[in-house]
Amino acid sequence: MTITETPDILPRILDYSSRADPYPLYAELRRTPVALQEDGSYVISTYRELTDILHNPHLSSDVRNLSRPMPGVAERATPAFLNLDPPEHDRLRRLAMRHFGPPHTPGLVIGMEGDLTATVNGLIDEFEDKERIDIVDDFAYPFPVTVICHLLGVPREDEPRFHGWVNAIIDSINYNPRTDPEEKLTHGRQATQDLRDYLRGLLEQRHGRPGDDLLARLANDDGPDGRMTDEEIISTANLLLVAGHETTVNLITNGMLTLLRHPETLQRLREEPDLIVPLVEELLRYEPPVHIIPWRAAYSDITVADTVIPKGSQIMLMLASGSRDPDHFAEPERFDPDRKDNQHLGFGSGIHLCFGGPLARLETQIALNQLARRLDRPRLVADPPPYRPSPILRGPIHLPVEQS
Repeated sequence: MTITETPDILPRILDYSSRADPYPLYAELRRTPVALQEDGSYVISTYRELTDILHNPHLSSDVRNLSRPMPGVAERATPAFLNLDPPEHDRLRRLAMRHFGPPHTPGLVIGMEGDLTATVNGLIDEFEDKERIDIVDDFAYPFPVTVICHLLGVPREDEPRFHGWVNAIIDSINYNPRTDPEEKLTHGRQATQDLRDYLRGLLEQRHGRPGDDLLARLANDDGPDGRMTDEEIISTANLLLVAGHETTVNLITNGMLTLLRHPETLQRLREEPDLIVPLVEELLRYEPPVHIIPWRAAYSDITVADTVIPKGSQIMLMLASGSRDPDHFAEPERFDPDRKDNQHLGFGSGIHLCFGGPLARLETQIALNQLARRLDRPRLVADPPPYRPSPILRGPIHLPVEQS
């Protein structure tokens, strides 16, 4: 058994001072593919080891399998299927997918293309007389929250309420008991409860009233796996609102920042709009919205790269590091939309591959294509821009851009 400790690198990655460019630290971390931390947890940072463990049936996503509780997690209500293991995970994911994508609703996402384009262009229309815009506040935030709320059946006038709830929940996910005030955790718990109460109220209105929105479909459909309970529906809706919205905001913002840093690619996209499909895949590798899966647990002892991870240990998966592993990707530090066989980890891998990935891809493709086409000689105001606090869901909190 090989056990190597790298206790100094992870705190530097998590420190806010590294948020703008954590990639050199990831390169240091990859020297030890499986690194034991001072608290007894393990960090995995290389592509091969990440893909191996993400497909390992002994890896658990259920917090109840950790040998010691995590603050702010064990107390949460009915978990979404993202935080469950088979067979519970498989049943709930199948029930959700019946109404979100193939094979039962194969045209749902692509059928939204017209509405998505209209929403994007409506937002960009507001930029016409502005010399300076904030890609986050003026575009990347309102676009996906409008889409998710429409899918779920949330009234348009209630959309602004989600901003505060989502921010507080994301902050609580990053809670560090050694450095953060207790209020951060308390606010996150309250936001989680407020959001669940709101969704419960919407769901109660859907029972016995079939409709086209996702809440109505889940509340009234009996498929081969039966029907979700109300608490399971609420957890699934909560997952879509928080995880789906936040990752898409970051993907769009990271994408625009990358294009502005590579003006030759921005110009090429204007001339070749079909480039957008491989370009978004390269963004998912090069500047992904999710950098870290902060915890998984070992069902039993797991051997990874000659290291035995004991049963019940917390495991942290550094997805963004794996997607820049030079042992798997040629010239990984280069942004290359022509990259072939781009098997990145931008949406994870294995049974928990991102549920909303097809929608996030389409939203980002439409958003970046229209921004590239319609913005008039955009220029970054600050580089690097200010970043969100989170090292897990990483992206700029603001992206000010000037246009002629």
